[in-house]
Amino acid sequence: MQTTYGKKKKKILLVEDDTEISDMLKTFLETEKFEVITAYDGESACRQFFADTYSLILLDLMMPKKSGLEVMKTIRENSTVPIIILSARDTDSDKTLGLGLGADDYVTKPFSVTEVLARIKANIRRSTKYAADADSDEGVLIKGALTVNLGDYSVTKNGERIELTAKEFEILKLLMKNPKKVYTKEQIYAFVWNDVYVGDENAVNVHISRLRNKIEDNPRSPQYVVTVWGIGYKLGDWNE
Repeated sequence: MQTTYGKKKKKILLVEDDTEISDMLKTFLETEKFEVITAYDGESACRQFFADTYSLILLDLMMPKKSGLEVMKTIRENSTVPIIILSARDTDSDKTLGLGLGADDYVTKPFSVTEVLARIKANIRRSTKYAADADSDEGVLIKGALTVNLGDYSVTKNGERIELTAKEFEILKLLMKNPKKVYTKEQIYAFVWNDVYVGDENAVNVHISRLRNKIEDNPRSPQYVVTVWGIGYKLGDWNE
């Protein structure tokens, strides 16, 4: 699996078939001291991904040869590298689909390059912290059949490994470490995204739903990540 941390120059894979947008982003990001590798279709994006190690992926959904969603699926089968979707499609269903399949963030076209830069820096910062914590935040949290290892960022249920993304893990870790506390969506966003909450509940909702699908016996009747209606979420307090 690829790692995404270190003190060397951050490398970004930019997957965008619109050459004007691609050239604009590449030029701007290089002035911000990033190294940018470009791909103009889905097949070349996959080849570039396996050929190198990246700090972040910028991914357009509408790509020739292989769609952005197919590219993201390939990446997620091999890496937890942050992925930011760039798309002209801005409906809630499109955003939910992209986030549900493993994207970390979603930027709608047309966008400002400064907004994209802010999203890139925030996602790389979280990814770097995630990797560093894997070395420093040792310990094991247990709830029922669920075991969360803070040393190697692994999660098992009944001894079977569960693969979580960085944000899914951070949400679960937050609740497991504070089992009596109820967190609002704003608080979860602040802790996990390390950013100011701007009222977009979709990102939190999608990641909670995806986490439940992975760890719950019945996601529609969750025992681990439970809803406190009108407030937010907490760790379930069912008897073990």
